[in-house]
Amino acid sequence: MSHPLAVGDPRRLRDAEVRANGLAVAARGAEISDEMIRTDAGRALLVLAPGGLLALVAWWVLNPETAAAPPPASAPAVASTATMKVVSPPAGIYHAAFPDFGGSEDIVSASRIRDFEALAGKRIAWAYFSNNWIDGITFPAEAVKSVRDTGSVPFIRMMPRSSFAETGPDPVYNLDRITRGDFDPALAAWAQAARATGTPLMVEFGTEVNGDWFPWNGRWYGGAAGPEKFRNAYRHIVDLFRREDARNVTWVFHVDASRSPDAAWNTMAAYYPGDDYIDWLGISVYGAQEPNEDWISFADRLDPAYAELVAFQPSKPIAVLEFGVTDGVAGHDKAAWISDAFAAVTSGRYPRIKAMSYWHESFDNDDGTRSTLRIDSSDPALQAYRAGVASPSFVSEAQVSVTGP
Repeated sequence: MSHPLAVGDPRRLRDAEVRANGLAVAARGAEISDEMIRTDAGRALLVLAPGGLLALVAWWVLNPETAAAPPPASAPAVASTATMKVVSPPAGIYHAAFPDFGGSEDIVSASRIRDFEALAGKRIAWAYFSNNWIDGITFPAEAVKSVRDTGSVPFIRMMPRSSFAETGPDPVYNLDRITRGDFDPALAAWAQAARATGTPLMVEFGTEVNGDWFPWNGRWYGGAAGPEKFRNAYRHIVDLFRREDARNVTWVFHVDASRSPDAAWNTMAAYYPGDDYIDWLGISVYGAQEPNEDWISFADRLDPAYAELVAFQPSKPIAVLEFGVTDGVAGHDKAAWISDAFAAVTSGRYPRIKAMSYWHESFDNDDGTRSTLRIDSSDPALQAYRAGVASPSFVSEAQVSVTGP
């Protein structure tokens, strides 16, 4: 049982306690500016702020009188039984990024995050990186700490692959083996380590599942029979995390705006694990990624994909988890593409989009060309990006709902 709670005002906190109508919340640790705790019926809503995570402890009590007593000094940062979920901002759109964590997508450091934020002129709500299973299924503890130390939410891409090959099903992390439980001991250890961080995490399993450039796409599992195998594997992982009480994970379902193969069975909805398993929908929306690719605007790429997303799931928040475009496509302008992307999203054209995460990386291609997606690939591109995220529509503080067991 819980009691209705008032909404708190923004404040500076150091070892401060906030209590209202039966909920006691203690925020402890280093002084952090611009943080805020909001509370409502049985729930505490906090904002992660610059300089580190706001430590939060919430006690749910049966009557207001018991809330008057201060919490014990030895209490953990967040009760291990609390459920923490990253939620949509009350207004605006999260600004987030993959801030050039290398070709393997997992060379995570606080300095790379800060370098990107300095270029962008704005902080990021989350930092997006891969957890490749090439050397085994292991929780990325150091990467999580590096992200957390900057005040951003760690967003982890679970990548069930034993190599970077893109030519068929993975020989180790077969979806049927995941569902059967062959990797449960390692996944349970991953979940336990995630829970032990005591901090909100965002996690996706099987990035861009409707694209056959990854080994978990249905093409590699018999076509029409493939999506069900992915659904079953994803559900199995979430169920395992729940058994391990890893309740600090926000689960994300990630598709690409362009499916491959273009087959009737390869729909977004076919892979969706279900509303009971997923908190956010995510989508990749790229323009030309290589200089020899056809040019397409952000809106032209997203429009049909957005319609498909909202048709099968009518309410959950949507994040553009990856977007970007290269220089060097004859007759086209990267800076204009970036400006148009921000204008499209802030126009209200896609009301369910609550986050945009740029893919900030440049890389060499097999044909000798170079893809330059980084926001600082040219001064016009950088200025277009900085102007876009300077809009008050983009916010940097991730809000987290904390509920009791």
